[in-house]
Amino acid sequence: MVEVQALAVEKVTELARQLRVDSIRSTTEAGSGHPTSSMSAADLMAVLMTKYLRYDFERPDYAYNDRLIFSKGHACPLLYSMYKAAGAVTDKELMSLRKMGSRLEGHPVPKIIPWVDVATGSLGQGLALGVGMAINGKFLDKLDYRVWVLLGDSEMAEGSVWEALACASHYKLDNMIAILDMNRLGQRGETALGWNSAAYAERAKAFGCHVIEINGHDIAQIDNAYKAALAVTGQPVLIVAKTEKGHGIPLTANQDNWHGKPLSAEQAAEAIKLLGGTSDISVKVAMPPEMPSKPQLSAGITGSGKFIVPSYSGPAATREAYGDALKALGTAYSDVVVVDAEVSNSTYSEKFAKAFLDRYFEMYIAEQLMVGVGLGLGTRGKKAFASTFAAFLSRAYDFIRMGAISRGTIKLCGSHAGCSIGADGPSQMALEDIAMMRAVHGSTVLYPSDAVSAAHLVEKMYALDGISYMRTTREKTKILYKDTDEFPIGGSKVLYSSKDDVCTLIGAGITLHECVKAYEELKSQGIQVRVIDLYSVKPIDVKTLEAAARETGTLVVVEDHWPEGGLGDAVLEAFSIKAPPARGAKLVGKDKVVPKVVKIAVREMPGSASPHELMDAAGISSPHIVATVKGLID
Repeated sequence: MVEVQALAVEKVTELARQLRVDSIRSTTEAGSGHPTSSMSAADLMAVLMTKYLRYDFERPDYAYNDRLIFSKGHACPLLYSMYKAAGAVTDKELMSLRKMGSRLEGHPVPKIIPWVDVATGSLGQGLALGVGMAINGKFLDKLDYRVWVLLGDSEMAEGSVWEALACASHYKLDNMIAILDMNRLGQRGETALGWNSAAYAERAKAFGCHVIEINGHDIAQIDNAYKAALAVTGQPVLIVAKTEKGHGIPLTANQDNWHGKPLSAEQAAEAIKLLGGTSDISVKVAMPPEMPSKPQLSAGITGSGKFIVPSYSGPAATREAYGDALKALGTAYSDVVVVDAEVSNSTYSEKFAKAFLDRYFEMYIAEQLMVGVGLGLGTRGKKAFASTFAAFLSRAYDFIRMGAISRGTIKLCGSHAGCSIGADGPSQMALEDIAMMRAVHGSTVLYPSDAVSAAHLVEKMYALDGISYMRTTREKTKILYKDTDEFPIGGSKVLYSSKDDVCTLIGAGITLHECVKAYEELKSQGIQVRVIDLYSVKPIDVKTLEAAARETGTLVVVEDHWPEGGLGDAVLEAFSIKAPPARGAKLVGKDKVVPKVVKIAVREMPGSASPHELMDAAGISSPHIVATVKGLID
């Protein structure tokens, strides 16, 4: 076994050579990958895993393990080579890199690989996720684990990295150490700062970090930097390590046009020879300390264990019900954590903050950071709720998308949705958010229409895995339901129905109330229509929709959203064929319902006006619904 002692530099150097050799071998075998991006950080990781990383590979979810994030996820051949050196994977599995069925994919993915916490590959995200893990260790579980994040210099151009550094400084996360692999070369040439270590250092210091500059290929300097980093208190640490991309062989060392290119078989053979040949050095990674308290993913769940549904005696906004339900959840469960992007007095997450300030973390106007921190908290067993205006979640969409790839869990709430927010104008109006969230793999999308259903659905979100999203309404709306009503995920509510219904009105949120007004007006004219509250947009209540289509023929979907990808398209897809038919098969079977679906949606860019004026101008108010129904039956 290799250990880093004061005079064991050569042994660590041998391990670094092996990591380079295995990065070359695996990518050449795969015919693709990033060997040169892996080779630059091999010395940094060789020192880390032999002396400083504390990790039990037999218990990857053990609460006291250090966390290691490769934010430069394309360097995963190095990560997988480390797993081989630690005895976690075999050489045979290492050679399966990027092949069909292999868990060693082209960028690291959690669940598939148990030692990976978060998916990376979309650059600029790893540090925000690490901040979430570090916040959990320092403030919530209060465990002495460290969060190590390997950064690439190309991703330092991403604003999300600096959002994360600012947040880490704000919360004094001295349990997080970022390592910048400053190898100068990006995908198409030199990075913006090249080897200007001083520029990175000055910027990071301005963001409140303790900075250490080193030669990233000098084992002694790396050792001393890690030792010094662990002694820092009250600040996150950024180690700026000057390295060479493709370090170790003349063919690739500091040479352009080698990003994402494997060596040919002949080039690999020569490179391995120059590096001293293949080897099978094994490393006993230091174990985390055994703690007397519970050795589990989270420090434990306490609280009343009973969610008490908030009650409402009059009209209330669903955004306020979200805040009420968060507070009730916080009372029931101590693993509920809330993050917000400086709009907590509008999303009403401030109600949770005032009651449980130790579990509320302000991310300020940094939506990417907010989602990343929430996902990081989720890896440590927390039920993280993140809220902001729905329109601004679009900034964080790549983090949300990557969260799904991570098989991560976060509960998102977007308030101030649609033109019904009123005079603030279109910059504040989310008109794309339902489409955006429906497109996320495995997501749940909820759109409650009154405060009671909103509160119940927040409780349902607590137990959901994956990415869940609730769209809330700015305006107060009438209470439609009783506290004892149930709102299962994938359900809907039929508010009105009869055997004489000529069509079905489908709404959610603010438009459901317009559908109810339209129902009352049509009824006064002797016209019967069915009304459905589609509070669960994804998954959708196919059974109820099919019954409505079978019994009324036409479905009129009303939404405060663009027509693309919203409620109307969700309803249409409920009736779509799930897979291509076999050759010669009929596209629609005799029992298949094919309704007429009419979409009433926002189609022109709104301006500033009152909510009623804007909804009327958009054609989604009750008079327009009435006119549409009458036009269908004339």
